[in-house]
This record gives sequence, structure tokens and C-alpha cells, in this order.
Amino acid sequence: MTRPLIETRGHRGLTRRGLVLGLPLLAVGCTASGSPRIAEHSPTPAPIPSRYVAMYAAVPNERFPIPAVDLSRIDPRFYRQQVAYPTPEQPGTIVVDTNSKHLYLVQDGGRAMRYGVGVGRAGFGWSGTATIQRKATWPTWTPTGNMMERDPELRRYAGGMEPGLDNPLGARALYLFKNGRDTLYRLHGTNEPWSIGKAMSSGCIRLLNQDAIDLYRRTPRGTRVVVLEHASV
Repeated sequence: MTRPLIETRGHRGLTRRGLVLGLPLLAVGCTASGSPRIAEHSPTPAPIPSRYVAMYAAVPNERFPIPAVDLSRIDPRFYRQQVAYPTPEQPGTIVVDTNSKHLYLVQDGGRAMRYGVGVGRAGFGWSGTATIQRKATWPTWTPTGNMMERDPELRRYAGGMEPGLDNPLGARALYLFKNGRDTLYRLHGTNEPWSIGKAMSSGCIRLLNQDAIDLYRRTPRGTRVVVLEHASV
């Protein structure tokens, strides 16, 4: 619906001559075809700060209890955090940057609350300004006609898929309208947390359920949303 590892290898059993000759290859992280297999030692990942563990902990008091997020599967760039974000947009505006996979809720003083998002095909296909005209907790999901044509099995949800942890819209959904008409563009939770920070084959703009709940609380109906044009590669 945006602006803004280096692997360590251990090597054993190498002769001095082999070590010297192998240095150019090691420097660029390559292994020649047919060379002996060398044991690899992955660095111990840095511990995840406790504030993020708490931020993405389980939410048991929801209608459908939400499990904790496995943060080891998500790049820390996509954890919710306050960042510097100079912009002409007024505080309270949502800016969606589909290129960087970030959503910004503009705040005072050149700051913004930044959320990581996953962007589906529909998310890349629309840009411009809109207004949040409808908000829903644990929404139902109805596939579009095109989706049902591509996957006839989805026709069983033509009347709407019941809310729950398996629902593609997750715990919250914000519906974008333009000139009083539904754009069919949604900011919503997801049942696939590993998809945050990635381009997906379906859907609009997805957030971790914990982030979708946080954004839902901060944004009233009538909130202006700016979706930046996606840069084709």
C-alpha cells in the first residue's frame, strides 16, 4: 500500500601453502568447485533486546489468543521502533513505503513510529492518498473475484472467512477509502509473521499482529494515509 552477515568460517587441517593460496578465495567468501569440504561455524546470534521480547510477547487476553513472535526469523530492521523521519506530512498521517517495507506513523518533532510490513501483490499495485474509513477487530476476510478465479478452492470463502488466527487479515484491519469508495487496500495483521520485510504473492500491507493492534489503537477513523509509488526494478 516508501523511503525512509558476514559469515565467519573456521578452517582446520589446511597446510601453510594451502592457507596462503586460499586467502583470495576466503576474502570474497567463495569456495572453488571440487575443493575439500570445510567445516563452517555460524556466529552465535546476538541476544534480542528484552524490550522487543516484551513488545512481541504472547497476547493471551485477545478474542483469539495471539502467540509470541519468533523474532529470530525477522530482521531487527522490521521491529517496531521510533525513528527520525522528517516529512512534510502532518503528525498522525500514515506513510507506507512499499520499497523499504516500512510503514511510518508520523509524530511531532520530525519523528515517526516505524513498523515493518510485508507487501503483497495488491500492495505494490496501488499508490496515492486515502483515508481510513473503517476499522475492524478480528475481521472476516473475503477473497476477490480474481483470487477465486486463480484458486477455485477459495470460493468456499465467498461469503467471508470467519475471524481467527488462520484468517489472512489477522487481528486487526484498517480499510482505505478514496472519495468515499473502497480502494480494496488494507493495512492488516497477518498469520504469517515470517513474511514481514518481504514481497508476497498476495495480500496488501501486512503487519505482525502485535503491531497491527498497536497501530489500530493509535489511528482513528479519518486518518490520512499516503502510499508511496513503488519503484520498479
